[in-house]
Amino acid sequence: MRRWMGLATAAFLALAPLGGAAQAQGRDLVIFAAASLKNALDDIAGSYAGETNRRVPKISYGASNALAKQIEQGAPADLFISADLDWMDYAAAKSLIRPETRVSLLGNRLVLIAPKDASVTLAMTHGLSLAAALASGRLAMANIDAVPAGKYGRAALETLGAWEGVKGQVAQAESVRAALLLVSRGEAPLGIVYRTDAAADPSVKIVGTFPEDTHPPIVYPVAVTKDSTSPDAAAFLAYLRSPAARASFERQGFIVLNRPAPGS
Repeated sequence: MRRWMGLATAAFLALAPLGGAAQAQGRDLVIFAAASLKNALDDIAGSYAGETNRRVPKISYGASNALAKQIEQGAPADLFISADLDWMDYAAAKSLIRPETRVSLLGNRLVLIAPKDASVTLAMTHGLSLAAALASGRLAMANIDAVPAGKYGRAALETLGAWEGVKGQVAQAESVRAALLLVSRGEAPLGIVYRTDAAADPSVKIVGTFPEDTHPPIVYPVAVTKDSTSPDAAAFLAYLRSPAARASFERQGFIVLNRPAPGS
């Protein structure tokens, strides 16, 4: 009896490391990505899984500032895609990413939106008067102090001389998609979002596009996190730079900044 138990224990111990390794290799790839990427990245994640016979990555969307802070607090992300350079720089300064993997992946445009049946038209030039168009309504924006879309929006309004006239009417949201929802639901007559957000919601329309020189360049950097142990992180990062991913991004209105990865 003792001999049999000894053999069984030895067999279990011999198999346990193999099972643990298999479990680690089969773990889901986790991506933290800016909320404005949802439509494009969901599509790309599905294509990646189908083409590579891997699991569909698990993607957590949110404001770039919130995601960076979550990674800093130990959230188990393998890749981080920010909607601006500032929050990726923050992650780099905190040693949260592998700097050699960092790539400036995408660009975008900043737009003013209204509900689809609105009749408002505005010239996006210096002296822009949003106060008259808003009347007693609110201007939906992502958080102007922390969320990239909100920071870009405030900078653009300041450049055009419109900020002082509307700052008391701003309805700040936790992310750009939350700001989009306020306009989509008719809770705000105007909002500032990315062009790709407007394209993703048929309940809104673009009533103006901010000139690119009114705000810092809109750049989406991506990097593998320092603590990632996923063998698929590098593979998915390469796929984000492939022709297939490029087509998905461009269908959603993003500007692809990088060249395809070698061999793609």
